[in-house]
Amino acid sequence: MSLSSADVKKVARLARLKVSDEEVERFKGQLGNILGHMSDLAALDTAKVEPTAHALGLVNVMRADVAQVLSPEARAAIFKNAPEREGPYVKVPKVIE
Repeated sequence: MSLSSADVKKVARLARLKVSDEEVERFKGQLGNILGHMSDLAALDTAKVEPTAHALGLVNVMRADVAQVLSPEARAAIFKNAPEREGPYVKVPKVIE
């Protein structure tokens, strides 16, 4: 597919890229090749291909978001690693000015 210099400059402007005239000439060929490949893909019959969001059948494994009451031993272990505490809370540095 053939692109004009104006097309390449428009794409560069939309991508907020500053390109030189030399780069415009180089990108004309590169973007043309990419669009050529896209037209090859568009010509394929994909009616029987199931849409996917990922090439692999991966799913997130999430635990239930359930509040839990800690045992006294678990609470002591957590506070043992805390640099500072204030009552039943872990004290952290202020991050908002």
